[in-house]
Amino acid sequence: MSETKPRDVQVLPIATDTTVLRSRSWTRLRFEIEYALAKGTTANSYLIKGDKTALIDPPGETFTEIYLQALQQRFDLTDIDYVILGHVNPNRAATLKALLELAPQITFVSSNPGAINLRGALENPNLPVIVMRGEETLDLGKGHNLQFIPTPNPRYPDQLCTYDPQTEILYTDKLFGAHMCSDQVFDEGWEIFNEDRRYYFDCLMAPHARQIETALDKLAELPVRLYATGHGPLVRYALVELTKGYYQWSQQQTSADTTVALIYASAYGNTATLAQAIARGITKAGVSVESINCEFADPEEIRAAVEKASGFVIGSPTLGGHAPTPVQTALGIVLSTATNNKLAGVFGSFGWSGEAVDLIEGKLKDAGYRFGFDSIRVKFKPNDATLQLCEEAGTDFAQALKKAKKVRTPSQPATNVEQAVGRVVGSLCILTAKQGDISSAMLASWVSQASFNPPALTVAVAKDRAVELLTHSGNKFVLNVLKEGNHIGLMKHFLKPFGPGQDRFDGVSKEEAQNGSPILTDALAYLECSVKNRMEAGDHWLVYATVDNGKLLDNDGVTAVHHRKSGSHY
Repeated sequence: MSETKPRDVQVLPIATDTTVLRSRSWTRLRFEIEYALAKGTTANSYLIKGDKTALIDPPGETFTEIYLQALQQRFDLTDIDYVILGHVNPNRAATLKALLELAPQITFVSSNPGAINLRGALENPNLPVIVMRGEETLDLGKGHNLQFIPTPNPRYPDQLCTYDPQTEILYTDKLFGAHMCSDQVFDEGWEIFNEDRRYYFDCLMAPHARQIETALDKLAELPVRLYATGHGPLVRYALVELTKGYYQWSQQQTSADTTVALIYASAYGNTATLAQAIARGITKAGVSVESINCEFADPEEIRAAVEKASGFVIGSPTLGGHAPTPVQTALGIVLSTATNNKLAGVFGSFGWSGEAVDLIEGKLKDAGYRFGFDSIRVKFKPNDATLQLCEEAGTDFAQALKKAKKVRTPSQPATNVEQAVGRVVGSLCILTAKQGDISSAMLASWVSQASFNPPALTVAVAKDRAVELLTHSGNKFVLNVLKEGNHIGLMKHFLKPFGPGQDRFDGVSKEEAQNGSPILTDALAYLECSVKNRMEAGDHWLVYATVDNGKLLDNDGVTAVHHRKSGSHY
């Protein structure tokens, strides 16, 4: 996605004495790196002006200059009494430092872990910070007596929600958001945001489903008119539906019968990013993740998660040639708790050397553990290709667990219904897609024309397929229709198992389509498609796409079709 508009700050009053400042980028930002959709984002900040003034969640360094300029044009910075932080990360430090220079009278408000992180990020151990643990309030006057609700999770251990009873606005930080940019401040016509909100949950919330349920329970009794989110449109019209969705999606994770304990620490955020991508791969395959940041977890929490889990994955940065102490402690707990029939995985990031991954891998090998994927070592900040590798590694790990857990029973004849469904015949196709450095493909036989004008089709994509990442609204792909008589080779190639990050197109004759995706030159025909919408359909996504371009490559060829004996498997 190219930059179509310059970054800007959209300012709008949203309630009594309350203003939103939406710092907007129409392309994906660095802090979104574990988030594959490239629809831009908004970093939402809020100002409440009572007798005293509070500023909530100034944005990261990408927006520092334009944000402070927009703030100064409308408000006297010397009137700001408090800056409330829903969470603290290094990306936000530049803005906070610049704000302090302009308004040194500010007192910060944060949770306890956030206060520690904030003083470290701003290199000021004496920085004035009011620590909120959940019972305290902050009275700004004019009825704005703010309440604070800690909603921590492993990725954001200092997450803090803020509630204003005067306006009945809940400032939700990371909860209920979406990474997308538009001119729309509120979510009128909210159905159009469903896919983006669900994907945001799947990427950023699903690995912490247990903690998300706890947070929802804490917030349930508050009379709320508006979710003032950290990213994307503010939630006014879909309050009930989105809250129900968060409960439902969380329960899908916490009720899964197979669980992975994902244990990590992160020095600069890079290892946490890898953990998020691995977790996304695991959860999309229908296995739940118990994500544990061992810097903030009790030993008993780690022990309980490992005992319950069918497998575990450990991630660590390398500091001074070693794994940090919390990781070493967690490793000791794992070795003393987990039987060696549990599947293991190791990953980590480093700046100059990666001894921590080698250390953990060596200890687990010596103890006799099997590994669900080759250990992942990433130097500095991961890129898109690395994150695709991590996601695919997570999916492979989950599928290996499901395969091992599956009870072997003698095959049974298909029921009449399954036999009947199996007689639905579909053309054999290869769906290919490429976006930036990420490419993938899959064999598809659940394909159907959906519209004459515009010409359009639907394709069913299993949730755990690697290419699923590239079939969201706005993505483009090529559907290569196979030819009867020469389809076996391509079928076998794309049906074989691929390792994480492995090139699906190695050894295949191809050329590039106008939309950038691969065309298989041995196909009967190809269609260049744009995804317009998709619907959740059981264990698949039903993808609706319009056809932008295409060509019949063999006038005399006949379409290969897939005949199945049963509708219960491919």
